Amino acid sequence: MHVVETDAQLVARCRAGDDDAWRELVDRFSRYVYAISAQAFRLSEADAEDVFQEVFARAYEHLHRLRDDSAIRPWLAQLTRRLCLDTIRSGAREQVGDLPEPRDVDDTITRLDEALVVHEALDLLSKDCREILDRFFAQDESYRRIGEALDLPPGTIASRISRCLVKLRGELEGRNPAAVESGG
Repeated sequence: MHVVETDAQLVARCRAGDDDAWRELVDRFSRYVYAISAQAFRLSEADAEDVFQEVFARAYEHLHRLRDDSAIRPWLAQLTRRLCLDTIRSGAREQVGDLPEPRDVDDTITRLDEALVVHEALDLLSKDCREILDRFFAQDESYRRIGEALDLPPGTIASRISRCLVKLRGELEGRNPAAVESGG
């Protein structure tokens, strides 16, 4: 099992001027920021890429304003939301009146947050657990097919999936108790 740095630890390294930490920060949150732009706000690919670039440029420039290093994810989400709305408004200048924010933005961002939490918890599991859960849930492989690939009997696959899910739940409960209590 490899140790994954917390968001707060990563932000602290960024504040200290660690270039590797900045690359890791962008890598950790890039899909999240892009997904908010493309999925929640339904921006075109070009606009979503522009927002993506601007979010990380502003994050780099204004990280000192973040009061709580562990709040980097909601801070980036809010920054992304503002830039998406600016992009929508600038694209609709010829229209009269305020443009409403697209519907379900909050629901989409909540789903993206939950997906990111699960992804981070999966990173804390052993390579074997990550592989078996990925094959079963993400790749939709059958017990038989997973068993053939891993040279294990299908019954063993079922019990390993069950054990790995227990471990995953343990990681999720340790990281985000509110999400687990609400069934998320």
